[in-house]
Amino acid sequence: MRTFTAVIERDQETNLFVGYIPGWPGAHSQGETLDELRANLREVLDMLLEDGDPDLDAEFVGTQTLEVA
Repeated sequence: MRTFTAVIERDQETNLFVGYIPGWPGAHSQGETLDELRANLREVLDMLLEDGDPDLDAEFVGTQTLEVA
């Protein structure tokens, strides 16, 4: 079993959840619910993994909150 971290945002115009795997071109999808997004991302990952292991050009580290005046 492989594990990947997905970054998830909500598109303000469409109200859809959008997710992507950092550093993996093509590893992105969307869904009306988080469950739909999760299923769609799994489907995309399954298809991409058919071509072999990814050569990730970035690694998810975390998030930070920044304050500005």
